[in-house]
Amino acid sequence: MSDVLVDVDGLKVHFPIKRGIVHDRTVGYVYAVDGVDLAIRRGETYGLVGESGCGKSTLGRAVLRLSEPTAGRVVFDGTDLAQLSGEPLRRMRRRMQMVFQDPLSSLDPRQSVQSLLVEGLRAHELDRGAEATAARLRELLDVVGLPANALRRYPHEFSGGQRQRIGIARALTVEPDLIVADEPVSALDVSVQAQVLNLLEDLQAQFGLTYLVIAHDLAVVRHIADRVGVMYLGGIVEEADADALYTEPRHPYTRALLSAIPVPDPEVEDRREQILLTGDLPSPAAPPSGCRFHTRCPWRQPSRCDTERPPLREIRPGHRVACHYAEDIAAGRITAPTGLSASRG
Repeated sequence: MSDVLVDVDGLKVHFPIKRGIVHDRTVGYVYAVDGVDLAIRRGETYGLVGESGCGKSTLGRAVLRLSEPTAGRVVFDGTDLAQLSGEPLRRMRRRMQMVFQDPLSSLDPRQSVQSLLVEGLRAHELDRGAEATAARLRELLDVVGLPANALRRYPHEFSGGQRQRIGIARALTVEPDLIVADEPVSALDVSVQAQVLNLLEDLQAQFGLTYLVIAHDLAVVRHIADRVGVMYLGGIVEEADADALYTEPRHPYTRALLSAIPVPDPEVEDRREQILLTGDLPSPAAPPSGCRFHTRCPWRQPSRCDTERPPLREIRPGHRVACHYAEDIAAGRITAPTGLSASRG
């Protein structure tokens, strides 16, 4: 059995931009995901981070084939999902589930919790009779920390954290191998976020789950992820074990993201590097040529960065970076202009 559960190879998801009275003319494309390679190992949590609009959610949906890829492959446990349709795809979908960002909008307000949970069992023919199903639902609620009487209630009767627990229970009903969690705690109060993250970790240990966790909050990803991929404008720009990424980031964009996280110690905050990015995130409908980050990068070298898109290459075991000059920047051989990258002190 391969150690890799999900293998994403050259994945692209481009959405057409339509014009005309009946929107029948394609005038361009939104390059939401534009050439992503990544592998998710069995039993690990892979964190995917980046700014809003960088393609994280689209990538997560494409992994589950909720969004159809334009090119590339998603191989799940040795099976190319693009080759499946109809009943084989339905059977495979039992093994891949999703927890959505907003639990209130992802739960049908007209259905009770019992109806929401039974739906998945019936769709995948796992309903084994009233008594066995009722026992299964009570077990699921207990696992996610909800009382058995929640089955008779409706989503609007619960708090945000409780609704997210219902969403997690719904994903667990069909005993999946992979759960894609799209911003699973961003809609929750800070006091509740840790509870939900701890629940996800407990469930992973209990059921041997594999997670793809999508988030824009780097602190959340650091808490839960084993490995982290950083996305920018449709592509992965850096990937490493969580500890290595947070302590020794190599891509300028990753360094900028981490420098924006406040540190509670004032003395450390004053001494650490501050990276100020200029300009706005370019439109995914008109991405820059060459390195996608060159329009905002403090270390930009025009002769190469403007014209040649850097590949995602391994600079040391398990650490990949899409930057022509990652090692030179880290070694101080290339410096940023004064004011763009400097010590706060």
